Amino acid sequence: MRRFSKLPIYLATLSVFLLFLLLSQQLAAQQWRPVRGGIAFGISGMALVEQKPDSLDLLVVHDNKEKNQARFAILSMMGNNQPQYLPLQWPNNIDLPVDLEALTAVTERGNLSFMALSSTGKIYHLNLDKSAKNLAIIKVFSLPNITSKSNLEGFGLQEIDNQLLVVWAHRGEGEDPANIYWGTLDLSNYKIEPKGSTIFQVPWPNSQQVRHISDLKIDKAGVLFISSATDPGNDGPFNSAVYVAGTFNVCGDRIAFRKNPELVSLARYEYHKIEGIELVPGVAGGLIVGTDDENMGSFIYISD
Repeated sequence: MRRFSKLPIYLATLSVFLLFLLLSQQLAAQQWRPVRGGIAFGISGMALVEQKPDSLDLLVVHDNKEKNQARFAILSMMGNNQPQYLPLQWPNNIDLPVDLEALTAVTERGNLSFMALSSTGKIYHLNLDKSAKNLAIIKVFSLPNITSKSNLEGFGLQEIDNQLLVVWAHRGEGEDPANIYWGTLDLSNYKIEPKGSTIFQVPWPNSQQVRHISDLKIDKAGVLFISSATDPGNDGPFNSAVYVAGTFNVCGDRIAFRKNPELVSLARYEYHKIEGIELVPGVAGGLIVGTDDENMGSFIYISD
């Protein structure tokens, strides 16, 4: 009776396993792109600067508080390559912002600028000079009706029916719900007219450390996208999700918000703390999320 060795079968099985492991690692590397390591490089907000067929530039903010730490940077991505990180200079004549938590683009008469929000409600309207690697401040102003208990982590602008809709959010935590506020912004005098507010909680992550809103964006149809995230400490572990929170309807001076009665997560991200989201239109676009993973640094994920 002829005996066959099991060694070739074992080697073939091992080869398939190693190939699967390699492909899995390559796929993971393509999905999550490392930006920078360390707690000072967490991404707390992001906004699209420029989109080309083979590249993407994002402006990001960091929630740093020390003088020697960066506040703004440009991330440039080419294909599936790791993002290139370019820190930006802050104007010497303007006090350095503390704890920036959100960023949104501002489109006015074809000109692109940006607004960044601190956790205490201070807004920085600025121009970006990418070639000179610096920022120019247009105006510093504050959100209305901010209290000492406010801890803001979401801020967005969108022009709908000739009204500049502005939305901001207190993050909430655990049993304390988030608060979503909305109104209109007049850029001629930087006056925000509040129009309404509502409380908001997410079903997942289901944790006492969950921040119900860690960032937000509004699309041109008035749909409000939010991210939520857990923050159990600088070493994690973190969990995050993205939801459609509801829809804004603008009719003249009236702005109505219809909250989503049955929240369904569009995406769930384990082991990452999402604090920045952006919506990129077009064939090469999608939902982009950025992380503030504290001691583990920051990552970018683009879902197509």
